[in-house]
Amino acid sequence: MKDTLQTQNWISNMCRATTKAALAFAAVLALAVITISTQSAQAQTYTVLHSFDGTDGAEPNGGLVQGTDGRLYGTTGADTYGGGTVFEITPGGTLTTLYRFCLQSGCTDGAAPDAGLVQGTDGDFYGTTNLGGAYGYGTVFKITPSGTLTTLHSFCSQQTYTCGDGAYPGPGALVQADGNFYGTTLYRGAHGYGTVFEITPGGTLTTLYTFCSQAGCADGGNSEGGLIHSANGDFYGTTYTGGTHGSGTVFEMTPSGALTTLYSFCSQSSLGIPCADGANPAGGLVPSGDMAFYGTTYEGGTYSEGTVFKINTCGDKLTTLDSFDLTDGAAPFAGLVHGSDGNFYGTTFRGGTGGTGDGTVFKITPGGTLTTLHDFCSQSDCTDGSFPWGGPLAQDTNGNFYGTTSAGGTNSDGTVFELSVGLGPFVQLPTTSGKVEADVMILGTKLTGATSVAFNGTGAVFKVVSSSLITATVPAGATTGKVEVVTPSRTLSSNVNFRVTP
Repeated sequence: MKDTLQTQNWISNMCRATTKAALAFAAVLALAVITISTQSAQAQTYTVLHSFDGTDGAEPNGGLVQGTDGRLYGTTGADTYGGGTVFEITPGGTLTTLYRFCLQSGCTDGAAPDAGLVQGTDGDFYGTTNLGGAYGYGTVFKITPSGTLTTLHSFCSQQTYTCGDGAYPGPGALVQADGNFYGTTLYRGAHGYGTVFEITPGGTLTTLYTFCSQAGCADGGNSEGGLIHSANGDFYGTTYTGGTHGSGTVFEMTPSGALTTLYSFCSQSSLGIPCADGANPAGGLVPSGDMAFYGTTYEGGTYSEGTVFKINTCGDKLTTLDSFDLTDGAAPFAGLVHGSDGNFYGTTFRGGTGGTGDGTVFKITPGGTLTTLHDFCSQSDCTDGSFPWGGPLAQDTNGNFYGTTSAGGTNSDGTVFELSVGLGPFVQLPTTSGKVEADVMILGTKLTGATSVAFNGTGAVFKVVSSSLITATVPAGATTGKVEVVTPSRTLSSNVNFRVTP
């Protein structure tokens, strides 16, 4: 579908300065997922919430995001008219199409939104299209919850192969940090292998880094999975190609654009397997509470069907937690989500059902024990969906997981699905750090009637905005830790630590 490039890099044996490492460790701890549910595991329940039929979208390739109104928001890469859509769907399955792309002459509003969305602190959603725009190479857009779309930037404005702002934004969702948004493009830039960019809510774009700027593309190329923002201020991500061995990298980048390659894949071999450590990571990274990042590779591993890996924040130790073998799935394109039970959840694009299936949903413990939760196309005519290509699963604050398949369903145009594994509700913090007296949002389920909010045990002034949203002020004396909300029915804990900054 897109060009594939080859070249790569191996890791430095040094972890960089001790103070830098300590900052990275602290950053991960600040984002650490807190184990909330200690209840015993229950049988999982898989439900198709919606089957697309073309008129309301087709081929959803991006993940979902929970909005402050309690609904889920996502994109489809195509529809009857060819341009794709933005949609909202309730946890009960009621879908509303908010916008159809390619409505403007020449598709100047964009087309093929392959990535998911992120809700900004202003309440609007921000995303990218892979195609269209003023020059045909994709866009960055914002859209209100009611469906009013504004194109913020059209890529490749220079109309050359090496257009400096990049082309074809990757399938990873944007991330907001310090008020602005950050993302990646797959191609173009000064060397043709994509870029990392920053864009303001008003649409001013700055190219922070251009991949393949080092000899042999030792710094990587074609970043597919998007970025994560650490509390130390740096960004972390993966590249699909490049590095010493040509099979992708893990990298760290400062807000000013200084990039360090932490790891190059396909550097290990075992019993004749050239890429025992995995190859070509398409998904992004997810932080955890054990000073490490977790992710997936699309290829490589013992059986050359992809892996789940763990890498420390310095990049000098990578552990392959699982090598897929077709029977338990293959080709995990999307990244992982860290569940509120401390385990990781993800999807594979192929495999399962004894090796002949159309993908899986899986759970993997931090120690590497993998369990297949659902085999796609296990129902007649694949009415349960097939080929989950999109972004990582989303865990709703009701405890259930939600995702999309790019094909299958009643009309073979893809689905939105829900998977319940018996986890209870929790509260979620869109912003995971802030100063005393800062106002923060707390997302949840059935928050009406809440009687108290506490930051690591210190009570806070708060307001119940709706059944799914509370606003609270970080209280004096608060320290880093979980946020708890007491409702008439239960006490809800946050799934991440909130870090109180100086």
